[in-house]
Amino acid sequence: MKRKILLTWLLGAAIFAHASTTLPLQGTVVKPTDKHIQYVGRICFDHPDRPRFTFPGAQINVCFTGTSVKLWVKPKSGYFMAQIDQAEPFKVGFMGERDSVATLATALPQGNHTLRLMYVIEGYELKPDFRGLILDCGARLLPPPALPERTIEFIGNSITCGYGNESIEMTDPFEYETENHYYTYAQLTTRQLKARAHVVARSGIGVYRSYGGPKTGTPDNVMTKEYEYTNLYDRSEQWDFSRYQPQLVCINLGTNDLSTNNYDVKLLKTAYQKFLKQVRSHNPKAKIVYLCGSMLNGKELEIAKQTLNEVVAEANKQGDKEVYRFDFTPQTGSLKYGASWHPSKWQHQKMAAELTAYLRELMQWF
Repeated sequence: MKRKILLTWLLGAAIFAHASTTLPLQGTVVKPTDKHIQYVGRICFDHPDRPRFTFPGAQINVCFTGTSVKLWVKPKSGYFMAQIDQAEPFKVGFMGERDSVATLATALPQGNHTLRLMYVIEGYELKPDFRGLILDCGARLLPPPALPERTIEFIGNSITCGYGNESIEMTDPFEYETENHYYTYAQLTTRQLKARAHVVARSGIGVYRSYGGPKTGTPDNVMTKEYEYTNLYDRSEQWDFSRYQPQLVCINLGTNDLSTNNYDVKLLKTAYQKFLKQVRSHNPKAKIVYLCGSMLNGKELEIAKQTLNEVVAEANKQGDKEVYRFDFTPQTGSLKYGASWHPSKWQHQKMAAELTAYLRELMQWF
């Protein structure tokens, strides 16, 4: 009987993976202000009934009673990964002009259930917001699942975002449909370490020069600027760093700085040093790891590694002993490429395996 019920639910999840407008809403509407909703990530609550987020990896987690659950967001909010209890996660899309409500599960066994939602694209163009959940009539939320005690922050570019990792054609352009942060090295590593993570990442961003920018840099469009704010390209709210103090910060920047053969190594090193001090000032107790890879190769790879080695060695010498270095294995295509020569899902798996092993030793997270 349990297998039959589960199969019914899985079929429902597959059928309703794409959103649709179903107002007026039927059932118990749970507002975003409900005290039992657990939020993870940089989320802006300036309008509490419609929390906003644009960085990939933002999460909404709940425990609920009843047999069904629907997600209500702003139309054209983009893509989420949803997981009910311990079943296989699935993607939910809100890309239509009127898409606002999606059925995530129906015909669940009566009882208590867990829903985990993750925003899995870069939302700075779509400007998503969360408007609530719809449960069965009379159903309610329960206290949320306990958060992992291990905490990480990932800072990065398109690699960390998951640009094109669901594509299998390296000549494909960027599309929201093929970007899935859930399957990146960052989230795979986080899950393997039984941790939680905040993510500050955007495709094309650099530490001194974003992709295609002039040799002198793009000072108003780099991570040193975006890191201070809750949402991308929205400087209406400065991020309150006291809301999240990670034990570990992983920084994967430099690929865009060294792009298009139009870079200045001295400016890059200065920017790495400046950003390290900036991150340290906000996270005084964290271990900080500068990552390198996996898209760089040849001369640019050697420049990145050498420059980062110098930055970390100098920081250690000056008294910051909790700054470290880690290099991913450069991609070769043996695990295929995602869109625009970005890491494929399989390459991300390799990256995660490498980084997880390193961080277990560094953090003693066994």
